[in-house]
Amino acid sequence: MVVPIYDDNPFTQTVKPVVTWCLIAGNLAIFFYEIAATPFALERLIDTFSLIPAALFGYLPPLGRLPVSLTPLTYQFFHADLWHLLGNMIFLWVFGDDIERELGRWRYLAFYLLCGAIGGLVFAISAPDSDIELIGASGSIAGVVVAYAMLRPCARVTVLVWVIPMRIAAYWVIGLFVLTQLWSLGAASKSEVAYWCHFGGMLAGALLFPLMKQPETRLFDCGPHLPDTVVQIGPRRTGAVRSDGFR
Repeated sequence: MVVPIYDDNPFTQTVKPVVTWCLIAGNLAIFFYEIAATPFALERLIDTFSLIPAALFGYLPPLGRLPVSLTPLTYQFFHADLWHLLGNMIFLWVFGDDIERELGRWRYLAFYLLCGAIGGLVFAISAPDSDIELIGASGSIAGVVVAYAMLRPCARVTVLVWVIPMRIAAYWVIGLFVLTQLWSLGAASKSEVAYWCHFGGMLAGALLFPLMKQPETRLFDCGPHLPDTVVQIGPRRTGAVRSDGFR
């Protein structure tokens, strides 16, 4: 098992990843509500907000009052258990802030939700008459992870390989993630994990990120990244003090 912990981030922290923090907080809050609910209330909650392919395509009547057209968005904020939640939130914590700083807050939020929605739709199309209830942020996270691979493929990421910490390039971490999802597609119909949703999220991330990134940003760039600095044009006067306090 390979679990990312943190990455080496060359960007300044002047723009805080507020949307990433809010998404994590929202997912945690909904999960705490799930575990506090009675079994009957939890069943109604999942019936209402999960994505059910058969209901989405009209093979089954809707199980809740929420329009089924909204379930490709709402299913993203519910999780089956603590490990399901933590696995998604760790990846979002490590990789989401870079994508948010690149896209800006509102475009990042749209990117995140679209990746999840497209992932859910791909899952539904793969089995349109299925009554399986799809929940989880995995499709959204898959899109964020692929976007990170396109933005910072050579960034150093600290990971836990079982219990051993290692620092490796991002393309190894993300490449392993992608290969695992593709390998698992063959068993998707026999597994409780919706690998078609993961695949759809990755595909959405690969298509949307080049369209939504800043025009000057180069993809798959492994060149050196210098930290943002204040540059003074012209000669500096003797004894002048920079804004960071150094002469």
